[in-house]
Amino acid sequence: MRPILLIDFGSTYTKLTAVDCDVPCILGRAQAATTVTTDISEGLENALDLLAAQTGGIEYSVRLACSSAAGGLRMVACGLVPELTAKAAQYAAFGAGAKVIKTFAYELTAEDAREIAGIAPDILLLVGGTDGGNSEVVRKNAAVIAAIPGSFPVVYAGNRTAKAECMDVLSASSHPAYAAPNVMPSFGKLDVAPAQQIIRDIFLKRIVLAKGLSRFQGVLDGILMPTPSAVLRALTLLSEGLPGKPGIGELVAVDLGGATTDVYSIASGLPNDSSTMLRGLREPYVKRTVEGDIGMRYGALGVLEEAGMAELCAVSGLAAEKVETLLHALRQNPSHLPQNPDEEALDFALATLAIRAGLLRHAGTVEQVYTLVGAVYQQVGKDLRNVQRVLLTGGALTSRSDCDGVMCRAVAVQDPSVLIPRAFTVTVDRDYILSAMGLLADMEPDAAFALLYHHFGKEEHHGT
Repeated sequence: MRPILLIDFGSTYTKLTAVDCDVPCILGRAQAATTVTTDISEGLENALDLLAAQTGGIEYSVRLACSSAAGGLRMVACGLVPELTAKAAQYAAFGAGAKVIKTFAYELTAEDAREIAGIAPDILLLVGGTDGGNSEVVRKNAAVIAAIPGSFPVVYAGNRTAKAECMDVLSASSHPAYAAPNVMPSFGKLDVAPAQQIIRDIFLKRIVLAKGLSRFQGVLDGILMPTPSAVLRALTLLSEGLPGKPGIGELVAVDLGGATTDVYSIASGLPNDSSTMLRGLREPYVKRTVEGDIGMRYGALGVLEEAGMAELCAVSGLAAEKVETLLHALRQNPSHLPQNPDEEALDFALATLAIRAGLLRHAGTVEQVYTLVGAVYQQVGKDLRNVQRVLLTGGALTSRSDCDGVMCRAVAVQDPSVLIPRAFTVTVDRDYILSAMGLLADMEPDAAFALLYHHFGKEEHHGT
């Protein structure tokens, strides 16, 4: 037996998965509350005790961990063109343990600087100008940012012509400064991987180690990545497979939590007919979006604001007064689980509408436009209508028996301009292993793929 321990320090639970890579198989799983407000080691030790009760005294050859404790880095982005700045920041944050909470464009004003100081972000991404293009704005913005009080790290990933001057200004300030290649070296071309790696490294240093995990350096063989990176790595391996071992192909995955809804797509998303043209930046084949205002508990009001009371009542079958009463109770006790049919009905509606909102924000749209040669279609974002595999994970979904019904209702949108999946099969991460397999993927890719395929290779339910 070649046992490996895989640890996911989540904001709510610390989850352990013990794997034998020789068979391969899962030896045991356990979880305990993450004691993030006191000492995170307490939650880990509690989970280890629970796991040992299942597996006995195993000597693990390797111990690996990922973390989403504290919810990730709150990131602000400053750039030149609003839409391009937002896209570059979102792509840089994908899987890197960060979430974009605000973007600024053009020259930063004194009011912008005060707003950034009030936000006190965990990290600021400074971009702007293609290589050889406009460098005046990013130089001025670097000077404004350097004067903002605080010590949040600044990642410079703008025009390379201005890099040296901007880094000199930032390095002389109170903010730790990091340099990466331009996220947009030429117009329409993105290169976010280097900046993403820096953001990932900052996450691990400032969030993971700051939560008390540094004392486990002698116990752990590595805190390899933020949890979103691990999930993304597992989904990519499952989708693409290994040499001689084909994966399941293009997929969409939804991770529904109490506070956020994460959506992943591993698909080209390109127009599927010659009458449709792609407008704007081509989106990455592997994409993740985080909806920080939408979830099952802390994000329940966000679901209400996004969908509206009428839709929440229609999906749940409850009267508005009952919905308001139940939502108020959830605000008072977010950890409450459904105890009666009305609460079950509201949970179904929250799950359905949270997934719908996440998919609509993640996927692209298409519209008809008229040109000199007649009517054509313009697509913005990814076309996911033909993706045939949907994976569901997250505590709000893994225990449900009606996930296929949730998904079918979620995609029951009459608007033909939205490009969300239409006909698909649903598979649920019942054992919550995606993050664990993402940790395992680089060290033991064959074992990780075998376990992923065993769990997700077979189709469970059909949705339309």
